[in-house]
Amino acid sequence: MNENILLIEDDESLSQLVQLLLERAGYKVETANNGQSGLALARETSPDLVLLDILMPDMDGWHIYEALRRITDAPVLFLTALGDDRNITYGLGLGADDYITKPFGYKELVTRVHAALARARRAHGEHTVFETGDFWVNLDTHEVKVHEEPISLTPTEFQLLSALIQDAGRTVSHDVLLRRVWGPEYADHRDYLKLYIWYLRQKLEDDPRHPTRIISERGQGYRLVISQEQDSDEEAV
Repeated sequence: MNENILLIEDDESLSQLVQLLLERAGYKVETANNGQSGLALARETSPDLVLLDILMPDMDGWHIYEALRRITDAPVLFLTALGDDRNITYGLGLGADDYITKPFGYKELVTRVHAALARARRAHGEHTVFETGDFWVNLDTHEVKVHEEPISLTPTEFQLLSALIQDAGRTVSHDVLLRRVWGPEYADHRDYLKLYIWYLRQKLEDDPRHPTRIISERGQGYRLVISQEQDSDEEAV
């Protein structure tokens, strides 16, 4: 990885730890401890992604976010202790790409950074290939490989897989998946979704009864696992 991440965080000890964790994951990290220096670094370094605290000493994260949007279109992930629904809804409503509440785990941080960068690359048309561990998908040609072995998917199976890849590393709700694949009129037909998830697992999982690639989040939806989720040690920071 050569992506450059800008971290704007006034807690020096946390900033150092997050920088260490992300550099360990292969990213380059620039840090700023207030909004003005963060904006200056954004102009200077053109980051690929910004991690932004909300409770800052000189200007709050909401105003920093608005200023960042005049400088860069890089993904912005709020990284904050403000974990109530009102603030999360407000932050995502501004257009932020994700909202991570403190305390968080190393695995969660790296996975969500990785997923946000992957979404940004796909949005800019830079990559038509999704790859994680021994799982490889060409989104243009519809080729799929597991352990370098070609896997044949039906059009609906591939459409469902693409919908999961679109938010790889994050849980996608049943409703969203049904709308993306079958259309709004099927939003309540979870039996369709459950059946096709089962089809995908039969073809993509080493052991479909104990899936490690497509994970069920009870009562929420499904998540396509990025390999770092399995490889990273869980550390609360």
